[in-house]
Amino acid sequence: MLSEEVMKAVFPFLEGTDLVSCMGVSKRWREIAQDDYLWKCVCAKRWPSTCKRPSPPTVTYYKLFQTFHKRQQHRTLLPPRLSFNELEFYIDIWTEDTLIFSEVIPGPVLEKGIGVPPSGVGDMLRFHLESPEYKMTLPVEPRFSVPLSQTVSVSVLVGRKDSDRVARVIDKSKFDYVDRTAYRALAYDYLDFSPFYPFVSGIRAWISLLFMDCGNEGVIDVFGIEMDFCDIANSKEEVLWLLDMLDWQ
Repeated sequence: MLSEEVMKAVFPFLEGTDLVSCMGVSKRWREIAQDDYLWKCVCAKRWPSTCKRPSPPTVTYYKLFQTFHKRQQHRTLLPPRLSFNELEFYIDIWTEDTLIFSEVIPGPVLEKGIGVPPSGVGDMLRFHLESPEYKMTLPVEPRFSVPLSQTVSVSVLVGRKDSDRVARVIDKSKFDYVDRTAYRALAYDYLDFSPFYPFVSGIRAWISLLFMDCGNEGVIDVFGIEMDFCDIANSKEEVLWLLDMLDWQ
């Protein structure tokens, strides 16, 4: 067994994670490794300025290391103030200047989604729809066809029934990218946030036309619409928080 003097001589040279491991060896090692002088040595390597005062900026240097030695990846999200029951989505799609889809979609319908993809859907698209990533999908009835030679654009507004206000999600964006292997045509726009969130920007809303192979390379047969905020929101709760932060008018 190492003597206490040897451990006190060696421990100051250890990294914080190694010192934490030493605390799990035995009760004696833990008592020695908890000496805050050792944790001051650890903090002096990473945040030298925190050691310039007689006392640590937190209760102890050990507490300082515990709190900030690694970036917090998962935070508990508070329950959102919005629900899909309070929302409705206004979706309009044009080919050139011709309106081909125009519907008011209740929030619960978009939340429920397509469910089981229809027969004939490509394997890659089926895998995407059944993947755990959060997405909002809408079956299109009746289906519509879109010639790829024409410019297709989309606008999406979202309304709040609890306050009679509306926010813009997508403003006449074009479906510039058609992925025939994934059977999706994609468009996006950057969200407009409330002035209460001045440092939030650069987050995109994505919308996709989901289609099946109709045997004509120049036409897509649309059976569904998908919308997501995959840049940042990957759960129902995160999506609702994001929508709540929009610039509601």
